[in-house]
Amino acid sequence: MSELDTPSFYRMDLRAPLIYQKNSGQAQLSDDSAENTGFRVYCFRLDPEQGKSIEPERGQFLGDLVFSGFEPQNQGGVKGFESKNATNNPGMIVQIPGGIYLFSQKREALGKNGCIDLAIEQQKDGLWERIKLQNLLYIRFLFEDGKHVTQVFRPVEA
Repeated sequence: MSELDTPSFYRMDLRAPLIYQKNSGQAQLSDDSAENTGFRVYCFRLDPEQGKSIEPERGQFLGDLVFSGFEPQNQGGVKGFESKNATNNPGMIVQIPGGIYLFSQKREALGKNGCIDLAIEQQKDGLWERIKLQNLLYIRFLFEDGKHVTQVFRPVEA
């Protein structure tokens, strides 16, 4: 594994929310990495026990899907969508709110198991550093510098 393949974990101060259009149904995170492309976001409530364990069980790690969303196309991007629809239809908007996060990314589109593995490694790193993490996990897919990217955000307790 090269240095570029190894995920890095950072504390990030997200100053402004990352805003998406809410999926009308609850679109699930795919096991197939090819389907996890484009500009998408998923928010999961983690299993309470697994979300605080240094050795969580992968199959039990993710709890309920809270929401999923996508970046709207042909509407001026997220900012155009936000300004056009947020005030009239706040129920159409989902977001990763501004705040302090433990953050990591991998420069490829991961499938569900790869996302869980990345989130578990992030959790282990956070617990090792004695960072108190909230019980939510945001998974974001985007396209950056000609490559697919998977990002994982875990809110840090205040």
